[in-house]
Amino acid sequence: MRNRNPAVAVALALGLAACGGAPDKEQESAAATAAPPAPQATPDPDAGSAASEAESAPEPGFDIANVPLSEIALGEFPYLRLPAGYVYQGEEASDFERIPFWTGDRMEWVEGRLFGGRIIGDKAQGKTFSLLEYQRNMQAAIRQAGGQSIAQGRIPEEFREAVEDADPELQSRLYSSMGNTFSGPVETFVIRRHDRDIWIQVGGYSNGGNLRVVETTPLEITAGLLEASELKRQIDADGRVAIQVNFAVDKADILSDSQPQIDQVLALLREDPALRLSIDGHTDATGDAAHNQRLSEARAQSVVAALVVQSIDASRLEATGHGQSQPVADNDTDEGRAKNRRVELVRLD
Repeated sequence: MRNRNPAVAVALALGLAACGGAPDKEQESAAATAAPPAPQATPDPDAGSAASEAESAPEPGFDIANVPLSEIALGEFPYLRLPAGYVYQGEEASDFERIPFWTGDRMEWVEGRLFGGRIIGDKAQGKTFSLLEYQRNMQAAIRQAGGQSIAQGRIPEEFREAVEDADPELQSRLYSSMGNTFSGPVETFVIRRHDRDIWIQVGGYSNGGNLRVVETTPLEITAGLLEASELKRQIDADGRVAIQVNFAVDKADILSDSQPQIDQVLALLREDPALRLSIDGHTDATGDAAHNQRLSEARAQSVVAALVVQSIDASRLEATGHGQSQPVADNDTDEGRAKNRRVELVRLD
């Protein structure tokens, strides 16, 4: 990916001046004579308590609506160019991911287009990595693009544990993107646009840096519902058919939006009581192969369970996981990986 905007540091100096004239002494004297002294207010016994409560009330958490909108022209995603002499040691890109960002009071899960990378000094250019130089350049470039810094510092351990509970494989699956999110200080920026938000995290350590950019974009739904009649047609012709079943990230929990497709599989099985199926789970090649194998098996078992609970005889069904071993498309592209993440109905003879 190439980006067109250089990182430029801009410093602004603001001078404030105030002026005023002295009051007319005669007017001051007349006002003092005409106006009686103001009566003293009776102390309110509850006033101190109310003030104390107001002072101790917690401040509201981060709200992206309070970030100023930016209309600064941007180049190509991910909009930022590395400082001279710095290169990516590893990169990751995805059309749609779910990534946590530190806001200073919580981890905000952001969905959208992702770019992440690990940065080092380019030895071919004789460049040694300097964390401070990298940080200062990126801060200047992000601010030039309209970014606002919303949080800075080390993320508390409790939030690391919450992220690991929500997505246990995130750190290993997106190693270049996550970087040192939880092992060192990070700075989070937001560029708020009329049509999208751009979240950026800058981090680093003594011999390398990290950059993560996520641009919120709505998920384009390209999968469609296969009705029972179409399922039967493809099984009769090919002995198998792939269906779209959506699961929680890196889990075997079936999402509710998949129920209409499950209902069509139920209709297929009810209309043909002699039909026996193997429910086959498949993953893409992202991450550890052994983990993907276990995940595909668990997802296949979840689909079987969803059918059995609706009174389909368990003897008519088998659950099989193939992990990443049977791709139907190129795992080097987002589109290919999406096709490889699938559930297949395979006729059992």
